[in-house]
Amino acid sequence: MTDLILTKTRFRNGKWEGRLEGVQDTGVRPDIRVTLNDRQVTSVEVSEGDTTKIWNVIVTIPSEAIADGVQTFLIFDGDSDTKLADFSLIGGEPAADNLLAEVSLLRAELDMLKRAFRRHCLETM
Repeated sequence: MTDLILTKTRFRNGKWEGRLEGVQDTGVRPDIRVTLNDRQVTSVEVSEGDTTKIWNVIVTIPSEAIADGVQTFLIFDGDSDTKLADFSLIGGEPAADNLLAEVSLLRAELDMLKRAFRRHCLETM
């Protein structure tokens, strides 16, 4: 479990931006990870905010994510593997309601749970 809170501030010009609060160790850059289709997104910036316990998070959308279908990004605390936020891009034919985005999010979260469960099994052996 984590005490970190990530709040979206805006999403424009191919960048998702958020504000991370609750960082305990001042001056230590938090380990924020982003995945897309169970692969790590490398275009993530974490920089100090207005105060020592607030950090700015910027995720630049990789070009391969701009495609038909639903692309779901998961943002999580790398230290605890706790999901902090998520967002989806929908391209191509308009989706009826947001059902495709919800299914994609469930798949991404299930993959994250599988990784955590496998890691837990290896650690307890």
